[in-house]
Formats: sequence, C-alpha cells, structure tokens
Amino acid sequence: MDQSLHSPNHLLASLSTADFDTLRPHLRTEQLRHEAVLYEVGDDISSAYFPHIGVISLVVNLASGETIETGMVGRDGLLGGSAALNGRVSLNKAIVQIAGAASVLDCRHLETLANTSVAFRMTLNRYEQLILIQAQQSAACNITHTLEARLARWLLRCRDLMDSNDLALTQEFIGQMLGVRRSSVSVTSGTLQTAGLIRYNRGNIRILDLGGLRDAACECYQTVKLQSDRLLGAF
Repeated sequence: MDQSLHSPNHLLASLSTADFDTLRPHLRTEQLRHEAVLYEVGDDISSAYFPHIGVISLVVNLASGETIETGMVGRDGLLGGSAALNGRVSLNKAIVQIAGAASVLDCRHLETLANTSVAFRMTLNRYEQLILIQAQQSAACNITHTLEARLARWLLRCRDLMDSNDLALTQEFIGQMLGVRRSSVSVTSGTLQTAGLIRYNRGNIRILDLGGLRDAACECYQTVKLQSDRLLGAF
C-alpha cells in the first residue's frame, strides 16, 4: 500500500481504504508545540492524536515533584487510542517532547470505527500493547541500568520516531523525562560526546555514531524495538 495515499502517520497509512475514508472527513491537522500538555492524569480523552512528525511523552508525576516517562508516541501510532477500547479517562500526563504536527480526531469517530471494523480494533489493541510494553520496560530500566545506558536508549528511541539524527532536545527536558537532575544529564551527555557518539549544542543533539550509541544503550532499546516490529510490522 502506498502510504502517501493515506497519511504520513504510519498507523493511519496502514488502514484499509474503506476505514481511512471513514475517518478522513473528521481529521484535522494541528501543530504540536514543544512542552504542550495534551492530557493530564484523570482528564477525559476527547481527541486522539496521530503524529506526522514530533514525539509525545507519556509521563507520571510523583509527589516529590519528579517526572518519569513511561512511553513515547510518534508517527508509528497514536495518542488516545484507549478511548475507543477501555475508557476515556487518561491514566498518564501526555506532553509534547519534540515539536511537530499531527492529525487530530474526535474520539467519538475513533470509537465508532472501532465498533464497526474488526481490523481497526485489532490495530488499536496492538498499539495499546506496545504502550504497556514500553511502560513495563521503562520501570525495569530505571531501576536496573546506568544513566549513560538509559540516555543512549532514550535518544535512540527518539531517533527512530523522528527518523532523524538531529533532535531538538534540552538537557533540562531530558532530565525531566529520565527523572534525574539536569546536571546529571549534562555530565552523562558529555561522556557520550567525548566518546564521539553525539554532539550537543544549544538545545540540539546530533547523533554522530549510530552504531556506537546502540552499543552504549541498555538492552531495553532492542527489547522495545523488537516488540514494536512484531506488533506494528504491518504499519
């Protein structure tokens, strides 16, 4: 299937012509601004987002004020798919990590298609499984692995979703997502930079050595990637 006939979002592009035509009249394009909050915990999910470009982080806020990322959403899927499956209450805070654009859909239309198309419902279920896998792997990673390995894994995931070696990311925001101080990110990114794996300059990270960064990352990167390929291979 020629994805350009449908959408730059891989999930939308994977739909049958009939299913996509059902959604097409209700889709609108919106810009995703950096650090824009799309949902708070407990919010009613009224709209679903299908990113064309950019990355959305799913995060949990702790009573201590720390923020921990549990998953990422990019052009491979959607934010808000659970509204058509198991309830419209958001279980995470969703914040734009890297600015971009998305097709946005009222969840009423998402739910209608999920109730009438078995194929679409199966697609939503597979993507929600990936979100759960990311959360589980993130929990294990945060406890077990070094910050250097976690940062390398995190940058690689961003790179995959953006399909670019240039990532508009500040050390402060990275620290928030990884649940560590900005100073810790500065030291660790400096280590990766000294090793020739990345270059950081004024809110932009360029990946210089993709293979080396993969070697530096923990096993969690490959685990999530393999599960993503298994679940979303059709996308």
